Amino acid sequence: MSDQADLFGPGGPGAETGPPPPLPERLRPRSLDEVVGQPQLLDEGRFIRRVVDARRLPSLVLWGPPGTGKTTLAGLLADAANLAWAPLSAVLAGVKELRQVVAEADARRAREGRGTLLFVDEIHRFNKAQQDALLPHVERGTVTLVGATTENPSFALVAALLSRLRVVELKALSRDAVSALLDRALSDDERGLASIAPASLEDDARELLLTAADGDARRALSSLEVAFDLAAFTGATERTITEQHAREALQRVMLAHDRDGDRHYDLTSALIKSLRGSDPDAALYWMARLIEGGDDLRFVLRRLVIFAGEDVGVADPTSLTAAVAAMQAHDQIGMPEAHYVLAQACVHLALAPKSAAAGRALHAARQAVRDTGSLPVPLHLRNAPTELAKSLGHGEGYRDPHATEHGVVPDERYLPEELGDVRFFEANDRGVEGEWAQRLRKLRGK
Repeated sequence: MSDQADLFGPGGPGAETGPPPPLPERLRPRSLDEVVGQPQLLDEGRFIRRVVDARRLPSLVLWGPPGTGKTTLAGLLADAANLAWAPLSAVLAGVKELRQVVAEADARRAREGRGTLLFVDEIHRFNKAQQDALLPHVERGTVTLVGATTENPSFALVAALLSRLRVVELKALSRDAVSALLDRALSDDERGLASIAPASLEDDARELLLTAADGDARRALSSLEVAFDLAAFTGATERTITEQHAREALQRVMLAHDRDGDRHYDLTSALIKSLRGSDPDAALYWMARLIEGGDDLRFVLRRLVIFAGEDVGVADPTSLTAAVAAMQAHDQIGMPEAHYVLAQACVHLALAPKSAAAGRALHAARQAVRDTGSLPVPLHLRNAPTELAKSLGHGEGYRDPHATEHGVVPDERYLPEELGDVRFFEANDRGVEGEWAQRLRKLRGK
């Protein structure tokens, strides 16, 4: 495995041989002073600054969205602590590669007296066995572990490993920070675009790039580099990057989104809470965020079906029909036409009266079962398919509601005697449930 020089020196992003690396790699910060954003970590007295000043690095996990500088910070910390740089990708590496890194770290410490920073990119992709394999080496100090993840470490890492790591959260870069990064890329005549040709960025193009970047430095620089190349075709000495160049570079605004991570569940939570709050505009917006982010539409539709049962319930029984119909329509007609049925179902659910009465009632009934165990079925409710069962009293005394004038036997008891006068379902007066509430009061003799 390579040392720190591989990230910031010969053979790394700043190498002079071969084709030039992409702009984000060329501009990778070489010191903390070059890092843009993350003031909560980098300002005087903050955690990263304290670690660098002390030159003592604990094992930690860098948690944040893509393009916020996790790999760069890890490399700078290794350099500050004079640790050898040993990178692993959790996507490609397994226990075998980990053992090799540890063996080299042991040999390096014995040979040079120098420690090793084991950097595991996308550490959340390590399974439990792989994470457990890290534990003894972290505990013994064979390596200083720095993991990088876009996932919440509380869910992505096993508890034993997480307890030995300091969680450091990086934030998506502010628009001002990304804008400053664009200016640096345009003006840097050593590693930036100015080393190729003078260039300027029109305000509309800047705004477009900032919006599309969505706090991701790598995306912003990559888009700028493509736009810079497109601007070369004008033939002018100075390249003027216009809004059209930026649009062509972006092709389409790719929103920051992950299909199975924190952002995915945050957006889903916002959709559900907006539906529950009866705000169709917000519900449509959050659903659009999921769709534009590339989410699986069947996941969105499943959430609508669940919401119809959980949050609308008997206040509007047609909501469940509408949600299920939307799912079936999606399967039958596909995209893009299915957007219309999604929109209809979303608005329907947002504007429907809300009730959680049915769900609460089932939860209460299940709790009663757990609390009281397997209470016997009352004899008059038991099945009596045989003469033996009848001789034991099964079904005796049962009165059929269909045989009564109003289809109800008001004084009949259907619950076990041991439960007394318990009530699980309590209806409210919203929507159709209000009509049911009136009927229920009559049935209960209230």
